[in-house]
Amino acid sequence: MKCPRVVAARCLANIEQEGSSLSRVLARYEQDVEPSQRSLYRELCYGSLRYYWKLDAALKPFFSKALKAKDSDVKMLIYLGAYQLFYTRIPAHAAINSSVEGCRSLGKKWASGMANAILRRCQREQDSIFAALSADADAAFPAWLFDALKQAWPEQLEDLLAASNAHPPFCLRVNALQQSREDYLTILAKTDIAAQACAFADLGIRLEQACSVDKLPSFHDGHVSVQDEAAQLCTQLLELSAGMRVLDACAAPGGKTGAILECEPQLAEVVALDIDEQRLARIQDNLDRLELSATLISADAADMDAWWDGIQFDRILLDAPCSATGVIRRNPDIKLNRLATDIGPLVELQAKLLGTLWQSLKPNGIFVYATCSLLPAENEAQIAAFLANHSDAELVPINANWGVDREGCRQLFPQIDGHDGFFYAKIRKKL
Repeated sequence: MKCPRVVAARCLANIEQEGSSLSRVLARYEQDVEPSQRSLYRELCYGSLRYYWKLDAALKPFFSKALKAKDSDVKMLIYLGAYQLFYTRIPAHAAINSSVEGCRSLGKKWASGMANAILRRCQREQDSIFAALSADADAAFPAWLFDALKQAWPEQLEDLLAASNAHPPFCLRVNALQQSREDYLTILAKTDIAAQACAFADLGIRLEQACSVDKLPSFHDGHVSVQDEAAQLCTQLLELSAGMRVLDACAAPGGKTGAILECEPQLAEVVALDIDEQRLARIQDNLDRLELSATLISADAADMDAWWDGIQFDRILLDAPCSATGVIRRNPDIKLNRLATDIGPLVELQAKLLGTLWQSLKPNGIFVYATCSLLPAENEAQIAAFLANHSDAELVPINANWGVDREGCRQLFPQIDGHDGFFYAKIRKKL
């Protein structure tokens, strides 16, 4: 087994150089770390990515020359050391020495002196090292995204950025087919798991501290699922009732599919559609645990001929592919991998999915459009364009005690100890 800092450096170098997502590579690299050290490994990966742009701006001047791409692991090892110095309680000597030794473990002994010098300087200059940073770097955001958020949300910007850099809360959705939220809160209290009811989701619970699902009472029996509060709100908007046929488009990993089936057990059918066959298997695993069933289809939702049987749906939920800017705290690699040039193609894809799936909705049916984005182009502007091009569509204003109104739609911002950033629109097809 290897040092968790060295493994973390390699993982982060892969993300920086290859554009890999943290969710895909984290567990793969983790196999090289002792089980007792894996929580440290994960904290270093997540934390260093959250503050990558701030560390990058502050430390770049300390390098006598830019490192080659093949030495990205060395750079990340130094950034990991700085993250420990500035943002953790790890003793300074441990943060510095582990980085120096890590260079040797990487087979790059030549870098150990450089790592030692840079981190010693960080230790000496802690009070001034971040003093002259630009606003975007100080917020630990790429410039393009900082500017976009500042333009869209000037009044909410400070709180939005702080929440996006915070540790995300650990939220659960109680399966109402098994017990009430109040009963499950009582069960948690008896097992010394501190928790409280979420403010907006009727079945949501937020734990004070994250824990393994193995420690959650009756998790493996389907009594509860892990799902953020914002994502749970979709069932309130769908207005489900017995006998309906429901489409959950772009459904993986299946959290909303399960929530729909738990909300109304007498639905005629739920079709869970996703383009990724491997991710579709995760939906089946979740449904098996919940002892629920749905029709699972692997196909491109925009290719109607590939999956639609011609029978229209009473309800459609489209959790559209998006920039995921509302869930950066859960996926901090977005700060490295997402580019300004990605937004245009995403907007085009969302519009294509909206227009295509609309054909499969019954007259008087409800279509709920959702993203975990904070960018208006993907949200209210997307819906305004859709309504302008579809005379048979009418917006159903969402009057709720959560989020802010956006021309009848609803935008939620990430909250410290609260829900993620999310957007919802509710559209009815005219008779």
